[in-house]
Amino acid sequence: MKPVFTIMSALLLAVIATVNSCPPSDRAALLAFKAALHEPYLGIFDSWTGTDCCHNWYGVSCDTESHRVADINLRGESEDPIFERAHRTGYMTGFISPEICKLTRLSSITIADWKGITGEIPKCTSTLSFLRILDLVGNKISGEIPYDIGKLNRLTVLNIADNQISGRIPASLTSLSSLMHLDLRNNKISGPIPRRFGRLGMLSRALLSGNQISGPIPGSISRIYRLADLDLSMNKISGSIPASLGKMAVLATLNLDCNKISGTIPPTLLTSSIGNLNLSRNGLAGKIPDVFGPRSYFTVIDLSYNKLSGSIPRTLTAASYIGHLDVSYNHLCGRIPAGAPFDHLEASSFSHNHCLCGKPLRAC
Repeated sequence: MKPVFTIMSALLLAVIATVNSCPPSDRAALLAFKAALHEPYLGIFDSWTGTDCCHNWYGVSCDTESHRVADINLRGESEDPIFERAHRTGYMTGFISPEICKLTRLSSITIADWKGITGEIPKCTSTLSFLRILDLVGNKISGEIPYDIGKLNRLTVLNIADNQISGRIPASLTSLSSLMHLDLRNNKISGPIPRRFGRLGMLSRALLSGNQISGPIPGSISRIYRLADLDLSMNKISGSIPASLGKMAVLATLNLDCNKISGTIPPTLLTSSIGNLNLSRNGLAGKIPDVFGPRSYFTVIDLSYNKLSGSIPRTLTAASYIGHLDVSYNHLCGRIPAGAPFDHLEASSFSHNHCLCGKPLRAC
């Protein structure tokens, strides 16, 4: 009986192992994904052996119930021992194979900071209906954002910063009703911000700087109640600043520097919850609104390199805190008010205006 029992036990263990391992189709998709990439220094794919891709495959995690591949997490900059031993960050070439879309239960894809990965975002990515995180920051990925990315109604994070993505922001992106973090910085994206951008009701961070985005700032942005950080700097944005941005409940950082924005500064921006305001290097004209008060708290106000005229608002001395103020390279005139915050600012904050005087500049 003992040999029979041993055989039965071995068969039972084999069945259990098979049930608890990843499906052969997921393993095949991962190996096809791996085949399109080349990582010469760290050997991160050396662990991708055996039949069970849910067990000790570097950067791969599976759902505990279905045993389907749920997460791919491959970062080229990490505190993992494999990087510490090599005393270097990662470098990987190749492209992201469309075979990744056969992993239909993927919840997150992180293939970040590898510096040498090229190709496009697979168009089939928009079919991964369980996807919550798509993080491809820090590569050399080109092409366009998939036009139907709006199908990913569970997506909470879209980070494709520091790549070579071109084309427009697809209109369907505004259908990502669960999106909380959008980072498109430092690409080659052009065209306007979609008019219905305000439909992204869960968004808390919208980082679009360092592109070639043109056209106006959509007023609909002000309807995004949770938006705390809006960075549209270093683009080709034109038109005026919607006054409604200053009425947003939690907007704390507004960076619009290095654009082609014209018109005047809406007074609402200076009486809002914004604490970090950068409007420098635009074409703003008119006077700086004299609306500061005890509720005004700014770590940074940068209005430099514009066409502002008139005098420096006296109400600035009533602000509860102004950490850094820069009004240089404008057409301002008159006496610089005495007292805080002016007593800790340097002359460079006021230089290259028409006729400002008083500390820290020359006496009037």
